[in-house]
Amino acid sequence: METKTAAAQKAQAKAEYDAFLAACPSHKLLGRISDKWVTLILATLGSDGSHRLGDHCAGEPRPMRYSELSRLLAGVSHKMLTQTLRSLERDGLITRTATPTVPVTVSYELTDLGLSLHQTLRGLKTWAPVHMDDVLANRAAYDNRAP
Repeated sequence: METKTAAAQKAQAKAEYDAFLAACPSHKLLGRISDKWVTLILATLGSDGSHRLGDHCAGEPRPMRYSELSRLLAGVSHKMLTQTLRSLERDGLITRTATPTVPVTVSYELTDLGLSLHQTLRGLKTWAPVHMDDVLANRAAYDNRAP
């Protein structure tokens, strides 16, 4: 039986990732990163916060404070925003920086890993509003079909 180094074992496991298998770590990662709030937080952190009509991903990535994220992400509860930011930090997609001021200033910023995912999710977030009318029309047509 051949003995493999830890690095070789890790490389083999990585090559064998299969998101179609429920036991695969990438299966769970896809579930996490496809969450609505993850997508919107990464898109928001990847923008300059200007959020012009029709251009929700404008500008360069920059750090944002919790209150700014909360304001820009309409409908997110404080609990959900906090939980999502913690999971993104745990996954290494964002960093949390606390500055010792009174009160403490906390900001969030995309890491290099988060920036790479942001590029992928940006296309999805851009696609949704462009095609929303088509989706709504298809839903209406489907719902009005005779059984």
